[in-house]
Amino acid sequence: MSSCCVFLKLPTPSSRPSSSSFSRPQLPIPTANSRILCCSSNWVQNTLIGAISGALSFGLFFSLPFPPPSSSAATAALLEPPPSPSLQSCRDVVEPQQEELFPEVVTNEGLVQEAWQIVNDTFLDAGRHRWSQDAWQMKREDLVSNSIQTRSKAHQIIKRMLASLGDPYTRFLSPEEFSKMARYDMTGIGINLREIPDENGEPRLKVLGIILDGPAYSAGVRQGDEVLAVNNMELKGKTAFEASSILQGPSGTSVTIQVRHGNCGPVELIEVQRQLVARTPVFYRLEQMDSGATPVGYIRLKEFNALARKDLVIAMKRLQDMGASYFILDLRDNLGGLVQAGIEIAKLFLSEGDTVIYTVGRDPQFQEDIVTDTSPLVQAPVIVLVNDRTASASEIVASALHDNCKAVLVGKRTFGKGLIQSVFELQDGSGVVITVGKYVTPNHMDINGNGIEPDFQKLPAWNDVNRYLSQCSIHRQG
Repeated sequence: MSSCCVFLKLPTPSSRPSSSSFSRPQLPIPTANSRILCCSSNWVQNTLIGAISGALSFGLFFSLPFPPPSSSAATAALLEPPPSPSLQSCRDVVEPQQEELFPEVVTNEGLVQEAWQIVNDTFLDAGRHRWSQDAWQMKREDLVSNSIQTRSKAHQIIKRMLASLGDPYTRFLSPEEFSKMARYDMTGIGINLREIPDENGEPRLKVLGIILDGPAYSAGVRQGDEVLAVNNMELKGKTAFEASSILQGPSGTSVTIQVRHGNCGPVELIEVQRQLVARTPVFYRLEQMDSGATPVGYIRLKEFNALARKDLVIAMKRLQDMGASYFILDLRDNLGGLVQAGIEIAKLFLSEGDTVIYTVGRDPQFQEDIVTDTSPLVQAPVIVLVNDRTASASEIVASALHDNCKAVLVGKRTFGKGLIQSVFELQDGSGVVITVGKYVTPNHMDINGNGIEPDFQKLPAWNDVNRYLSQCSIHRQG
């Protein structure tokens, strides 16, 4: 999976698809590399816009153990589009006439139908409530049998419909709640990038999601455009996650991107003003332990937002330059965030070939073994601090480092949320959060409802840490 996560609003076609069921493109696991991997074939057919041959679909991977309060800064998600077919060469493609797309007015009945369709296409019943599409189809007939007079009534019907699933993480978002997802835009300019292979198998970075009123769209970037360079830096060979990090910068500053419109259109330089909402979740300091004999780099990570990986790398490098020979990564009270950010942060500590996590779900694309493809940024032993509010993306990092013998866990048993949610925008600006998959640790442990037991309850001596990790490596090698 190699795309990044951004919470984006998509333009709605000026006319509905011919199919009686319709759906809004989803923002998805990432995947974040993001993937939003939550679409059936029907869903894909209903979310085409025509700029490229691939499907338009965004998914947002939520990673919170429970719905946050409306004022909470802990909301987290991972967005990522589903895989798309390989790009065809220009000589094989007749580029369709592109039209400006504007949102249409959706009826109350249509809004309920839209939410029903999303559940039908993507929901994973991880709680063994014996959900079935046949029973869900019968519910649809009940829902659309009567007219719905007001928008608030439509929202109430959607809430009751989702509550009937018996899944505590599947829920409705008001337009106000949905709009607060902007800080999970990985680029800061309102686009979602996806790696799409061309006819030679070489990846191209395509815009597979764009905020309709965002900075990039306002500057002239369109759905399906290929991003070639950022500030004169060619992006060839870069992953979508890396490209998104390059696009980031202080809010209010400008970035110049080179794009090729459509599949074979003209190349243009476009200046875009950044609007990055996220704040750094990383705090760090150098501590002297063992009477000053052991310099330790302490890093506190509050959440996995769009800046998490980038700022963590800066902190780790600065601490190394300051002489840190050990690291403490504090994930206590970290409820999660962007799943893809968690995956990429775990890779910073793992060796090439180490498994980060396994994902499973209804969609075959969720059945994936996510493996590290780079060398570790640090080789030093690590202590990860955890407690009963260490959840979701935090548990991905903790289990990946623990199971690969890179860190010991210290504190309390973690929360135990191993489910993946995607956030979908509905056509009136509200949204739905749907459980679409689950993950298990590299040691094939299902942490959902179980959590991860720490190795130590109190901070151990570093000699004990070294001894524990050495024994772990011996046992792991057989």
